[in-house]
Amino acid sequence: MDNETFEQPGIPRSILGDSANFLKEGMECKLTFYNGEALDVELPLNVDLKVVHAEVSVRGDTATGVTKKVKLESGVEVQVPNFVKEGDTIRVDTRDGTYLTRV
Repeated sequence: MDNETFEQPGIPRSILGDSANFLKEGMECKLTFYNGEALDVELPLNVDLKVVHAEVSVRGDTATGVTKKVKLESGVEVQVPNFVKEGDTIRVDTRDGTYLTRV
């Protein structure tokens, strides 16, 4: 929605591409239009998303750099450190989908 005119333009999924996996309600994005048609969407550099499903960590698995895959509220799966658990909120880089930190 345009914050000034409150107009709600429709954006084709082809314009969003993989960045659609990081969209969240209320998020501010920059849209580029030409002749009334959306050309590009620019998301913030990072977004905070809640972990809805995480694999259980194995006790004693403390080797350096151990990661596991978690599913976020937007449906995207991300590799995170072993200490991240279900219910945590994490910060993800929207450019490449990598874990940044736990919030």
